[in-house]
Amino acid sequence: MLAFRKAVEAHDLAAVEAALAEDVVFTSPVAFKPYPGKPVTAAILRAVSEVFGDFRYVREMASPDGRDHALAFTAKVGDREITGCDFLHLNEEGLIDDLMVMVRPLSAAQALAAEMGARFERISREAAAG
Repeated sequence: MLAFRKAVEAHDLAAVEAALAEDVVFTSPVAFKPYPGKPVTAAILRAVSEVFGDFRYVREMASPDGRDHALAFTAKVGDREITGCDFLHLNEEGLIDDLMVMVRPLSAAQALAAEMGARFERISREAAAG
Protein backbone atom coordinates (compact mmCIF):
# COMPACT_ATOMS: atom_id res chain seq x y z
CA MET A 1 0.00 0.00 0.00
CA LEU A 2 1.19 3.49 -0.81
CA ALA A 3 2.82 5.34 2.14
CA PHE A 4 0.66 8.41 1.44
CA ARG A 5 -2.51 6.35 1.78
CA LYS A 6 -1.32 4.86 5.07
CA ALA A 7 -0.50 8.33 6.40
CA VAL A 8 -3.87 9.78 5.37
CA GLU A 9 -5.77 6.85 6.86
CA ALA A 10 -3.80 7.17 10.12
CA HIS A 11 -4.44 10.95 10.21
CA ASP A 12 -0.66 11.37 10.42
CA LEU A 13 -0.29 14.81 8.86
CA ALA A 14 3.48 14.87 9.42
CA ALA A 15 3.82 11.65 7.40
CA VAL A 16 1.50 13.04 4.71
CA GLU A 17 3.77 16.08 4.38
CA ALA A 18 6.88 13.88 4.39
CA ALA A 19 5.48 12.01 1.36
CA LEU A 20 5.50 15.24 -0.70
CA ALA A 21 8.36 16.36 -2.92
CA GLU A 22 9.52 19.95 -2.50
CA ASP A 23 8.36 20.72 -6.04
CA VAL A 24 4.97 18.99 -5.75
CA VAL A 25 2.11 20.53 -7.73
CA PHE A 26 -1.39 20.28 -6.26
CA THR A 27 -4.36 20.55 -8.62
CA SER A 28 -7.54 21.25 -6.71
CA PRO A 29 -11.00 20.11 -7.76
CA VAL A 30 -12.38 23.57 -6.96
CA ALA A 31 -9.65 26.03 -7.98
CA PHE A 32 -8.76 27.20 -11.46
CA LYS A 33 -4.97 27.09 -11.22
CA PRO A 34 -2.64 24.53 -9.66
CA TYR A 35 -0.74 25.25 -6.45
CA PRO A 36 3.02 24.63 -6.75
CA GLY A 37 5.22 23.69 -3.82
CA LYS A 38 5.26 21.62 -0.68
CA PRO A 39 4.29 24.37 1.83
CA VAL A 40 1.00 25.27 0.14
CA THR A 41 0.15 21.65 -0.70
CA ALA A 42 0.73 20.58 2.90
CA ALA A 43 -1.38 23.50 4.18
CA ILE A 44 -4.21 22.57 1.81
CA LEU A 45 -4.09 18.93 2.88
CA ARG A 46 -4.19 19.93 6.57
CA ALA A 47 -7.30 22.03 5.89
CA VAL A 48 -8.94 19.25 3.88
CA SER A 49 -8.41 16.88 6.81
CA GLU A 50 -10.62 19.24 8.86
CA VAL A 51 -13.29 19.57 6.16
CA PHE A 52 -13.74 15.91 5.22
CA GLY A 53 -15.70 13.76 7.64
CA ASP A 54 -15.93 9.96 7.49
CA PHE A 55 -13.08 9.93 4.95
CA ARG A 56 -12.02 6.55 3.64
CA TYR A 57 -10.20 5.21 0.63
CA VAL A 58 -12.22 2.56 -1.17
CA ARG A 59 -9.87 1.55 -4.00
CA GLU A 60 -6.24 1.90 -5.01
CA MET A 61 -4.92 1.47 -8.53
CA ALA A 62 -1.30 1.69 -9.66
CA SER A 63 0.58 1.74 -12.91
CA PRO A 64 2.86 -1.23 -13.65
CA ASP A 65 5.95 0.83 -12.77
CA GLY A 66 4.42 1.95 -9.45
CA ARG A 67 4.90 5.65 -10.15
CA ASP A 68 1.27 6.56 -10.87
CA HIS A 69 -1.54 5.87 -8.42
CA ALA A 70 -5.26 6.54 -8.22
CA LEU A 71 -6.88 6.44 -4.80
CA ALA A 72 -10.69 6.51 -4.91
CA PHE A 73 -12.36 7.84 -1.76
CA THR A 74 -15.63 8.69 -0.08
CA ALA A 75 -16.23 11.34 2.57
CA LYS A 76 -18.71 13.86 3.88
CA VAL A 77 -18.59 17.63 3.60
CA GLY A 78 -21.19 18.79 6.08
CA ASP A 79 -24.31 16.83 5.15
CA ARG A 80 -23.11 16.14 1.60
CA GLU A 81 -21.73 12.79 0.49
CA ILE A 82 -18.69 13.23 -1.74
CA THR A 83 -16.77 10.75 -3.84
CA GLY A 84 -13.47 11.46 -5.46
CA CYS A 85 -10.08 10.32 -6.54
CA ASP A 86 -6.54 11.38 -5.69
CA PHE A 87 -4.25 10.99 -8.70
CA LEU A 88 -0.61 10.81 -7.61
CA HIS A 89 2.68 10.70 -9.47
CA LEU A 90 5.88 9.71 -7.69
CA ASN A 91 9.28 11.11 -8.62
CA GLU A 92 12.53 9.10 -8.79
CA GLU A 93 12.87 9.30 -4.98
CA GLY A 94 9.36 7.92 -4.45
CA LEU A 95 7.93 11.28 -3.31
CA ILE A 96 4.72 12.76 -4.67
CA ASP A 97 5.51 15.42 -7.25
CA ASP A 98 2.00 15.69 -8.70
CA LEU A 99 -1.30 15.44 -6.82
CA MET A 100 -4.58 16.06 -8.61
CA VAL A 101 -7.93 15.63 -6.88
CA MET A 102 -11.28 15.20 -8.62
CA VAL A 103 -14.64 15.06 -6.80
CA ARG A 104 -18.34 14.63 -7.46
CA PRO A 105 -21.25 15.44 -7.32
CA LEU A 106 -21.39 19.15 -8.05
CA SER A 107 -23.32 19.98 -4.86
CA ALA A 108 -20.61 18.32 -2.75
CA ALA A 109 -17.85 20.04 -4.75
CA GLN A 110 -19.57 23.37 -4.09
CA ALA A 111 -19.75 22.59 -0.37
CA LEU A 112 -16.04 21.68 -0.44
CA ALA A 113 -15.23 24.94 -2.23
CA ALA A 114 -17.13 26.95 0.39
CA GLU A 115 -15.43 25.20 3.31
CA MET A 116 -11.97 25.51 1.80
CA GLY A 117 -12.61 29.12 0.82
CA ALA A 118 -13.39 29.92 4.46
CA ARG A 119 -9.94 28.55 5.35
CA PHE A 120 -8.00 30.11 2.47
CA GLU A 121 -6.52 32.97 4.49
CA ARG A 122 -5.13 30.54 7.07
CA ILE A 123 -3.85 28.21 4.32
CA SER A 124 -2.02 31.16 2.74
CA ARG A 125 -0.43 32.15 6.08
CA GLU A 126 0.69 28.57 6.77
CA ALA A 127 2.14 28.24 3.27
CA ALA A 128 4.04 31.51 3.60
CA ALA A 129 5.47 30.40 6.94
CA GLY A 130 6.86 27.37 5.10
